[in-house]
Amino acid sequence: MRLVVQGSAISYSHLVHIHQLCNTSVQFVQTAQHAYYLANQTSIPAEIQNFCAEQHIDCAYVQDSQTIKNFGLCVMDMDSTLISIECIDEIADMVGLKPQVAAITERAMQGELDFAQSLRERVALLKGLNESDLMRVLNERLVLNPGAVEWIATCKKNNITTLLVSGGFTFFADRVKAMLGLDYAVSNSLEIVNGKLTGKILGDIVDAQTKANELIKLRDNLGLTAAQTIAIGDGANDLKMMSAAGIGIAYHAKPIVQAQATYAINYVGLDGVIGLLTT
Repeated sequence: MRLVVQGSAISYSHLVHIHQLCNTSVQFVQTAQHAYYLANQTSIPAEIQNFCAEQHIDCAYVQDSQTIKNFGLCVMDMDSTLISIECIDEIADMVGLKPQVAAITERAMQGELDFAQSLRERVALLKGLNESDLMRVLNERLVLNPGAVEWIATCKKNNITTLLVSGGFTFFADRVKAMLGLDYAVSNSLEIVNGKLTGKILGDIVDAQTKANELIKLRDNLGLTAAQTIAIGDGANDLKMMSAAGIGIAYHAKPIVQAQATYAINYVGLDGVIGLLTT
């Protein structure tokens, strides 16, 4: 096992203190500007976890077998994971309904509401919105999260297939797929008639089970084992796909997701996944 610590806040004194807490003769190895690991560790003492949290440093206890070369598939959520916004909240803002819609979004992500029902309720509130308003959200508000480009480039370099699977909308997911050069994208389709949203969703809703199913289907098509798969998400709707993967990574996630994830990244960007898997 190795102890991985990473974060822009890391200083030499932080590393010295963590090293002392580990009570080891092994020295830190630097793998990136803000990423380090200690080999041959057996557990992370609570003191280290508490210290790192106080100092805004991510720490994780990673199995030696979990290195980038041993994975073949990465499945990722979109909203608040690959991109910085919740698209439906920003669409709602166009018609002055962001507070109402965002409140439902938050409860669904915390696992307090059934995702499919909550999505239908939110989309119904968007009835009559112009398709051009979706383009405004795309052009004015959609931003990739820090480290997304670097993480996907690393996947490509290591022949890791990438899949975006989202409870959000195809209008945005297809564009994010193109922006990052992802291999596949699966998401929900908004019904648009004569340039206006009808307040309905076409076809079956991409929910938590669908996300897990898509991971398993692509994994099997690629001839991979569960251990060769990574899932990254931030909300309760991502938990099933994360549990179906070899490792589930909570990215700046809700508490319920962090509690069930293999690893949690709270302070660095998506390039932190590279730090977790690099030796």
